[in-house]
Amino acid sequence: MITMEPKREIIKNYREGTCIVTLARAYCRNQSKIGTIINIKEAIKASKSSQDMTVLASGRTSVNDKMERLLLLWIKEKEIAGDTLTQSIILPKASAIFDDLVAAKRDGGDKEISQQAAPEFKACHKWFHLFRARTGIHSVV
Repeated sequence: MITMEPKREIIKNYREGTCIVTLARAYCRNQSKIGTIINIKEAIKASKSSQDMTVLASGRTSVNDKMERLLLLWIKEKEIAGDTLTQSIILPKASAIFDDLVAAKRDGGDKEISQQAAPEFKACHKWFHLFRARTGIHSVV
């Protein structure tokens, strides 16, 4: 989910001549998401700031987002090294990164995780398909 402020920045940068591909990379989103934001720019400009609004939970946590960013970095490093990546290699790595992040938050005294059950994550085919769509990676076998 992108808040209104980054959406406004995307629209401003696009108006200044930045191409959609560059914006997608800069904001870690796929090109179709950036295109959608640009297509609905009038509605975004007219909307209020979302700072005081409550956002309904989508089931995704900050741990999920951080894990996906770290996983994407790992994938890019492997691509640069010339390694072939498959879904069966990426799924266990995603789970390991998620478990490490949860453990680090718990060890760091995060009250949210200490008082409640730890966030859950299941690396499965459906998650992987959605992850590929969100990040725009195409080089994974």
